[in-house]
Amino acid sequence: LGEVLFDELMLPAGKKTKTGWSTNADVLEKLRGKHPIIEDILDYRMLTKLKSTYADGLIKVISPDGRIHTNFKMTVTATGRLSSTEPNLQNIPIRKELGGEIRRMFVAAPGCLLVDADYSQIELRLLAHISGDETMRNAFLSGEDIHAVTASQVFGVPLAEVTAQQRSHAKAVNFGIVYGISAFSLAQDIGVRPAEAKAYIDAYLEKYHGVREYMERVIAEAKEKGYVETLFGRRRPLPELKSSNFNTRSFGERVARNMPIQGTAADIMKLAMVNVHRRLRAEGLRSRLLLQVHDELIAECPEEEAERVKTLLEEEMSGAVSLSVPLTANAKTGRSWAEAH
Repeated sequence: LGEVLFDELMLPAGKKTKTGWSTNADVLEKLRGKHPIIEDILDYRMLTKLKSTYADGLIKVISPDGRIHTNFKMTVTATGRLSSTEPNLQNIPIRKELGGEIRRMFVAAPGCLLVDADYSQIELRLLAHISGDETMRNAFLSGEDIHAVTASQVFGVPLAEVTAQQRSHAKAVNFGIVYGISAFSLAQDIGVRPAEAKAYIDAYLEKYHGVREYMERVIAEAKEKGYVETLFGRRRPLPELKSSNFNTRSFGERVARNMPIQGTAADIMKLAMVNVHRRLRAEGLRSRLLLQVHDELIAECPEEEAERVKTLLEEEMSGAVSLSVPLTANAKTGRSWAEAH
C-alpha cells in the first residue's frame, strides 16, 4: 500500500520504517483530500474494524441466555472510573453514524424497553465548580450553550454571531483543556496550524482566568503533596512530577489537571448508581440497571415502567451531589440501545 501511495501516486511522503512506508491511521488522516483513494482506504479499515471487533467479536460471546455479560472492575483505572472487560462494552462506537449502528444489536427483552440516561457535560460542569471560574459558572447557571459562550470569548464575537465552525472549534478547546491538550494535538483535531491552535488555547485561558488559576494551583499542590485527589478524597500519587524527564513531568502535569475532574465524575456516577438501585428496590419496580458507560447509565424496564424509570434516572443522577452549577442528566427510551441513546 505504501508503494502505491508514495511511489506510484506520488502523495506527500509519510514515515518510512525498516519495512517500508508507514500507512497507519495518523499518516492517512494527514492525506485526507489529497486523493480519493485515501477515503476508500479509511472507510475499508473502519468497516473491517467494525466487523471483526464488534460484529464477529460480540457474536462469539453471546451466552446461552441470549445476553452478553461483561465484567466490571472497580480498581483498575487510576481515575476511579469503572472498566469493562471480556468483552469491553464501554467502547462500543457511537461517534460515527455507521459505528453507532452497532448499538442496534443490543435490544431489550420482549415486553421491555431500554432507558439510557446521560450526564450533560459533567466534566465541564465540574471544571466550573472546582475552578470557581465566574464566566463558566454563569454560563451553566443561566442555561447558555457553553460551547457557544466559549466561542464568543475566544473569537471575540457577540454570542448571537457565533458560527457553527467557531462553536465546533470552541467545543474542541473546551474538552481539550480538561485533558491538558497541546497546541499541536488541538491543531490536528480541528485542522488548523499549531500557531493558530495555540492562540485559541491562550485566548481561552485569558478569558477563563479562573480555569488558568486552577491549573496552576493544582499542579503546585500536587508537587508539594505528591498526589492529587477528587472532591470525595480519592487520591492518585504523581511521582512523575519529580522526574528528570521533561515528557514524563509534562504527563504528570496533565494528569494533575485532569484527574480531580474525571475522577470526581466517576465518583458521582458511582453514587448515582447506588441511589438508582436503592430507589428501584424501594419503589418495588422490576426494572434494573444493565450497563454503565462512564457518563451514561442504561436500564432495562418493563414497558409500563419505562417513563417512571426515565424520570427516576434523571432525578437520581442530577441529584447525586450538590455543586455550584446545575448537574443535569437527560434520558431517552427505545427498543434498542441505539434508539434509546
